[in-house]
Amino acid sequence: MIPLHNQALLLSCRIAGTLLCHINPAGWRTPTIATVARSAIHSTASKRFLPSQRVKPIAAQPIGSALQKSCSVPQHLCTRQHETVDPYVLLEGELRHIYQDIREEIELATNHPELGRIATYYFDGQGKALRPMITILMAKALHSDRPITKGQRQIAMISEMIHTASLVHDDVIDQSFARRGKPSVNVLWNQQQVAQAGDYILAVVSMMLARLQHNDVTLILSEILADLVQGELMQLDTKETENERFAHYFARSYRKTASLIANSLKAVAVLTGVGERTAEISFQYGRNLGLAFQLVDDLLDFVSSAEAMGKPAAVDLKLGLATAPVLFACEQFPELNAMIVRRFRGEGDTERAYELVHRSEGLEQTRFLARKHCAEARRLASQFDQSPYQHALVVVCDFVLNRMK
Repeated sequence: MIPLHNQALLLSCRIAGTLLCHINPAGWRTPTIATVARSAIHSTASKRFLPSQRVKPIAAQPIGSALQKSCSVPQHLCTRQHETVDPYVLLEGELRHIYQDIREEIELATNHPELGRIATYYFDGQGKALRPMITILMAKALHSDRPITKGQRQIAMISEMIHTASLVHDDVIDQSFARRGKPSVNVLWNQQQVAQAGDYILAVVSMMLARLQHNDVTLILSEILADLVQGELMQLDTKETENERFAHYFARSYRKTASLIANSLKAVAVLTGVGERTAEISFQYGRNLGLAFQLVDDLLDFVSSAEAMGKPAAVDLKLGLATAPVLFACEQFPELNAMIVRRFRGEGDTERAYELVHRSEGLEQTRFLARKHCAEARRLASQFDQSPYQHALVVVCDFVLNRMK
């Protein structure tokens, strides 16, 4: 039987609808997690592409010798050596006023000052602007000889606005007290005001989408909103068996995190005018990067302090959520299964689960899975024409693996 972390990787690939990860096909026939993969393929992202539109697995192409000069991260995290390049420096001009422009969009659409203050609270320029950065980077990688268009930049802004609206709603649902190193929005305003502000951000997004006047892009970005709602509802469910839990976890991770990145990149590719094959590669790059991002986030929930994270630690356990480190730890400590079913609501469950995860191999297996998804994202990035922006798409994978908060 193949190791649990390889089975989980296979499942996450199969859920996406296109087998792009390289695992022994014999793993498909194991009577555990891989069995679920065959049915899970129909449940999430596969609905976005008809079979005739899907891309067949692409053979990795060697990157030129210029990429093999140095590696900006520890060697054990690199699948290929590449030039040191900072995506944020590369896109400094495009990103410089991104938060200011978002605030202006929000403030111009209302004459209610308090609503504007709540809705712009997280757009203070202190965020990493990761999603806009990756979206603009993809636009530049697809056509490195052209400046980005107004529409492409609007998609980058929309990606950050949808993400932030989801944070606003999460803070209401989870009753958070800190976000990005400062009091969360629901600490400063009441829940009704905050919920309406989150909805308002999405309303402004809808207006921006309408102004793009591109039906395909509107449909693609609308998928993100549908996925976010479904992902939030999936957090309320608890599955009984190991197979169901992993399928549920990967589907939830895709909908809550990876869909936003994947569909934003697909939208900017479609707006650029590239073919279906390139748009699909853009989507799959974003999907793998997004899943790796969520896996690292789940890992950090166990290994980073609240001060380093800028938000409470071990929050997922307190919310009753079983993430990858817990699911992997179940293999060594079956007593976790009962805690998962009761959503860690028993006396001492949170503390005991936290202890068992640290005693298990769950954290290392989660790291392994994140590295595999980043390796696949790097491979997909190698399919684009070489340019500083294509190189930066590779470096972003290392950012995801090495981020500390």
